[in-house]
Amino acid sequence: MGLLGILLGLAVLLGLSFRGWSVLILAPLAALVAALASGEPLLAHWTQTFMSAAGGFVAQFFPLFLLGAIFGKLMDDSGSVNTIAAFMTEKLGTKRAMLAVVLAGAMVTYGGVSLFVAFFVIVPMAQGLFRAANIPNRLAPAAVALGTSTFTMSAMPGTPAVQNAIPMPFFGTTPFAAPGLGIIASVIMFAFGMWWLLRAEKAARLAGEGFGDEGRSVDSAAEDPVVRERATTSGAFDPAEIKHGCDSPQSPSLLVATLPLGVVVVVNLVMSMLVLPRLDMSFLADPQWGGISLASVSGLWSVIVALVVAILVLVALNRGRLPELRATVDAGANASVLPIVSVASLVGFGAVVAALPAFVTVAEWVLSIGGGPLVSLAVSTNVLAALTGSASGGMTIALEALGPIYLQIAADQGIDPALLHRVAVIGSGTLDSLPHNGAVITLLALCGSTHRKSYLDIVMCCVVGALIALAAVIVLGGMFGSF
Repeated sequence: MGLLGILLGLAVLLGLSFRGWSVLILAPLAALVAALASGEPLLAHWTQTFMSAAGGFVAQFFPLFLLGAIFGKLMDDSGSVNTIAAFMTEKLGTKRAMLAVVLAGAMVTYGGVSLFVAFFVIVPMAQGLFRAANIPNRLAPAAVALGTSTFTMSAMPGTPAVQNAIPMPFFGTTPFAAPGLGIIASVIMFAFGMWWLLRAEKAARLAGEGFGDEGRSVDSAAEDPVVRERATTSGAFDPAEIKHGCDSPQSPSLLVATLPLGVVVVVNLVMSMLVLPRLDMSFLADPQWGGISLASVSGLWSVIVALVVAILVLVALNRGRLPELRATVDAGANASVLPIVSVASLVGFGAVVAALPAFVTVAEWVLSIGGGPLVSLAVSTNVLAALTGSASGGMTIALEALGPIYLQIAADQGIDPALLHRVAVIGSGTLDSLPHNGAVITLLALCGSTHRKSYLDIVMCCVVGALIALAAVIVLGGMFGSF
């Protein structure tokens, strides 16, 4: 009966989310349904299990959501993202429109710009290029997704994406975990995705298919309540705040626009590899600080410092282009709240499920999957990301429930935790791109396309390519370890 309760809770979460219900209501409701079917105390699970886990997630990761959203909004309002998009358009032009869109998205997201901020700038760029090159509009969502939601989210070493930060407290790793494997995975995702998109573009030209649909206003998509609800469970920026603040009437130079992105990467690397490892942080073992080790927080601290420094540099370089600085910062801060509470609610649901007696059976099944711990870790993050439609939510649920077990297995078998980190992150960014994923729904809405027209291309670029990269990482990691 307990296992049936878990499945019933998942059914409630998935079924009603497809109908547009808020995850803030669905997550505790689904958790209570699972607890009720298992004969567990409802109020105790809601206030003690659910809220403790959700609150713990907020306490741990809110600085990243907050700083990432503020940085993204500042990059947007200062005109920096537009400058980068315009540069790619000018240098690569309509003949290489597909590559320009992918590289522009990759550059801004790897530099720390929030996913949905990037969407609202890169989509108009993509549609302008595609219209000029007469490439079908239906390919725009996949092109934008390849650049923003694949290798720069889960594979590139040092990426400040929230998904790359989540495993760090569990495994004591840094944002640069398994850099060699991450680069290999990135190359596979990029190469496979570009091959598919260029193939699709060529086929469309041979068939005489042009740009077609004129798309949809990004402003109207930002105000769509369904888009907002889905987006906030899979990203770190609330689309409703896109229009708040004040856009700069004058864009900065390319150097000024890209410098803050470089600051994020360089400071992150310096903090992770040089500064924090050399500091005496023995005081963290005191009860006052939670009795923790430096390894459990150094990765998060590195990203936090990198984003703070980048924000200061960005403001210093663009102060004249940010006439309403407080309004921009307020919009960024507000944009971080709903996403983190939404993901935290999914984490709370996972905590209740993990606390039920029947979950022991689920855990035993996951750990018994053939192929070793790397395969079972990949399967668990894949499945939970698919069910929740959220890479960050699915991965956190998996690691909250099974992270300590995998860490112990790694210690027993001599597996570098950095390898676990990279497998978990890439695994969470594969099957999360199912039709109900917030990023997918948002992209389709922004581009004025539909699942019927564009989803196959999204699957090939975001799911198939990522699965091939994940398989390569598992094979290479199993043969050579982490590198």
